[in-house]
Amino acid sequence: MDAPAAPRRTPWVRSPAWDGFWVLSTLWLAPVVLFIAHGHLDPSLTHVFWIYFALTLMFWIGHRLSSTYLAYCTSAYRPLLKTQRTRFVWVPLGIVAVTFTFLLLPDDALPWSRAQRVTGLFIADYGLITYHFASQHFGFLSLYRIRAGQPRDPASRGWDRAYALIVGGLVVFLAEIVAGTVFFQELWVDPLIDPAWLDTHYPAFQRWGTGFVVIATVWMAFRELRTVRPSVPRLLYMTCVSGIVIAAFYINPYLFILLWTTQHWMAAMGLATVVARGDRPAARSRWYRTWGAVSRRPWALTAVLIVVSALLLPVMEVEALDEGDRGFTGEVLPRVASALATTSWLPALVALGFVTGFVHYALDRAVFRLSNGEVREAAHALFERR
Repeated sequence: MDAPAAPRRTPWVRSPAWDGFWVLSTLWLAPVVLFIAHGHLDPSLTHVFWIYFALTLMFWIGHRLSSTYLAYCTSAYRPLLKTQRTRFVWVPLGIVAVTFTFLLLPDDALPWSRAQRVTGLFIADYGLITYHFASQHFGFLSLYRIRAGQPRDPASRGWDRAYALIVGGLVVFLAEIVAGTVFFQELWVDPLIDPAWLDTHYPAFQRWGTGFVVIATVWMAFRELRTVRPSVPRLLYMTCVSGIVIAAFYINPYLFILLWTTQHWMAAMGLATVVARGDRPAARSRWYRTWGAVSRRPWALTAVLIVVSALLLPVMEVEALDEGDRGFTGEVLPRVASALATTSWLPALVALGFVTGFVHYALDRAVFRLSNGEVREAAHALFERR
């Protein structure tokens, strides 16, 4: 086992208040939305709709572009564009080229119609999203372990990864299957698992799912309390993850998706502002000097990402909605939603939505691959003593 890392002044990424708002948002958001939705069969018809709308408007696309910002707008990551060109240049370009080509070719160019291709990408995207969310949980557990100065041994890392992928990924997937909320579930899940059988055994899934998550979380908490330097932020993060996963078996799917997605969005955007804050001035590049002035002011970068997120929401929502779903744009700006849904550019807009998502998954892995020395150097602000 490695020796414990040097202790940090604080085990928090920034501070209890900052982490509580950005990373541990479930602790304050869940009570609010559950209180407002209590007693209502359809939470989307309550003020919860406007809370979800506001959070989506501010953070959905902003979080998706945050890793792109770090990769291409901060001088700290500039060297990696050369030393890790495959991850930072060729893979994103390949995703753009392949996705646009795959979706924009006419119906008779491939064995599948364009509608079938879109459906296939929806299903693939659902799997990638689930893994992406679970990977973020692993990342935060690792980050909090490092900031607490805990031993960096393979066993601890393995338990963190297993907990994140199984509880934060696999169990969520099973809970959504039971709830019937998986993308295009009728096409690829229902033929394998009889929906009537799922309905009949729903109480059993609730009991077994809850029991498994509780046992896994208690085990992780037990290990945490026995370590050299127990971390309160890690324990709170496990509480957030396990709480939402257990809730997936009991609460309205609309509320679960709200809590699950907004925690991910806010944590990602908040972390990006911390990394960007440590950007170093680039004297010879006007591009990096301009964005550096934004990066070193977290409030300014947050504002930029929120404005871009709000402006792009109607466009990006075209790809994200199931057929017949009006979405936020349809409810708030019906004329805009109707114009986007009938434009001749619709296939390109759908492709753009998929591209931004797929590129985000790839770049998020690249900019936060903290096992790599060059990436740790670029993201040095995450490890500064505070």
